[in-house]
Amino acid sequence: MRKLLAIVILLAVAVAAWQQHRVAPAGGMTDASHATASAPAATPSHTADDADGLPPEARDTLARIAAGGPFEHAQDGTVFGNYEGLLPQQPRGYYHEYTVETPGARTRGARRIITGGTPPQVYYYTDDHYRSFRRIEGRR
Repeated sequence: MRKLLAIVILLAVAVAAWQQHRVAPAGGMTDASHATASAPAATPSHTADDADGLPPEARDTLARIAAGGPFEHAQDGTVFGNYEGLLPQQPRGYYHEYTVETPGARTRGARRIITGGTPPQVYYYTDDHYRSFRRIEGRR
């Protein structure tokens, strides 16, 4: 029984490490931190991520941001305060948040895209409700 428990724990640690590595951008991240092992897991998207590690719903949100809407949630486009301090410090009003839908979720879920600047000059993705961010490259 102990041997089985040890195997299950080892497998869980390996899967968590693989997930963290898969989401992290190449070369690491210098301007925001990643989630710690104590952070709760994000709600799975139940869809395959694209080559950049973004779920298809994030691509849909990026397209709506580029088009200026429409947005399903009243909070979309509102100022993101960066109270966690994980994004580079900027004046209030610089960052805005947008919901990335989570299939099957009854709420907005934990996934967001944060833009910086007006018009947006920088984009960040979080799938764990602001516990970690990664910059989305190649957007303008």
